[in-house]
Amino acid sequence: MTNAPAAATAPAATFLTPAQAVEESGFSLDTLRYYEKIGLLGNVQRSVSGHRRFSSEDLAWLGVLRCLRDTGMPISEMLHFAELVRSGDGTFGARLALLAAHDDQVEVQIATLRERQQVIRHKIAYYRDALA
Repeated sequence: MTNAPAAATAPAATFLTPAQAVEESGFSLDTLRYYEKIGLLGNVQRSVSGHRRFSSEDLAWLGVLRCLRDTGMPISEMLHFAELVRSGDGTFGARLALLAAHDDQVEVQIATLRERQQVIRHKIAYYRDALA
């Protein structure tokens, strides 16, 4: 009996089909294709048969894109952010500036929504009183 360590085996990479990526990301298949075409989504691996295979890294990046899109970042800014990310760690300052500016815009959106919500709540109170 030897004390040699067992051979380490790397875990098999897990990939998602396009349908699974749609389900996980919440993006439509058309959107995934479009994001890949314009360069927002990096080079998605393909199977031998040519079908897209989405990695966990692809899904994590799609999560970032979902957040940016859902908070109103224009595609042009999303593309700029993607270019900065692909350019490496030397772009942290530019990434920070871009995200901080976007965060400021999100704060304005939230404040505007709160103001509009107050109008809605005022109307709700009016109609409740009218029905009472």
